[in-house]
This record gives sequence, C-alpha cells and structure tokens, in this order.
Amino acid sequence: MEVWRKYRNNEALEPIERVLTEIILQHPEYHAELESGEDVLAADYTPEGGVSNPFLHMGMHVAIHEQVSTDRPAGIRDLYRTLLEKYGDAHQLEHAMMECLGEALWEAQRNNLPPDEQAYLECLRRL
Repeated sequence: MEVWRKYRNNEALEPIERVLTEIILQHPEYHAELESGEDVLAADYTPEGGVSNPFLHMGMHVAIHEQVSTDRPAGIRDLYRTLLEKYGDAHQLEHAMMECLGEALWEAQRNNLPPDEQAYLECLRRL
C-alpha cells in the first residue's frame, strides 16, 4: 500500500518498489483495495469467500520476477524466455507460472519440506 501511495504522489521509488508498481499497474482490479486503508490488511481472503488475495497474487508476481532475475532455481531464466515466446505476453505467462509456483509451495508446506525445485521446473516445462 505504501508503494502505491508513493507512486500516486510521484515520490521516488526504490528498485523493488518500481517492480511492485509495474505489477500493481497491471492489476487495476486491486487499486481500490490498495487505496482503502489499513483495514484491507485484516481482510479474510478464503477460497470459500470467492475473492482472491491481492497481496498474495502480486507477491507471487514479485517472486517470479525475482526468480527469473536471479536465475533461481537454476535454469528458470532460460525457461522463462522460451515460454515467453510461446505465450507472447509476460503477464499472462506469469499467471500460468503462478499455478506451478503455488503447487510447489503447497506441496512443500504439506510435506514440511523445502520446495522441490526440480518438480517446479518440470511443471513449468509442461506449460
């Protein structure tokens, strides 16, 4: 929310804040929530409620951006480039990648283990 406020007030942004701003700009459906105040942070975003968690969603975009920029897990940068040729749109590609990332994180949490990077990369290869 602070990043959005800084952007709207034309204040200087740190590099990671610029990344987050680009993600926010791609999601106008979340702008009202970002402007609604601190109460939105206490909202209960459950699947049963039918409303996706905007912070989780945008956080996953950030995670994918960081993975690609650092090439961690190893090979994801080249895989991203290959998939981008297929998808033609980075934002839509990231949404597809989120399915794999979410699955990898869910499996890790369920099994009380670190995420399986190879299984994650294999899921991405199937996109």
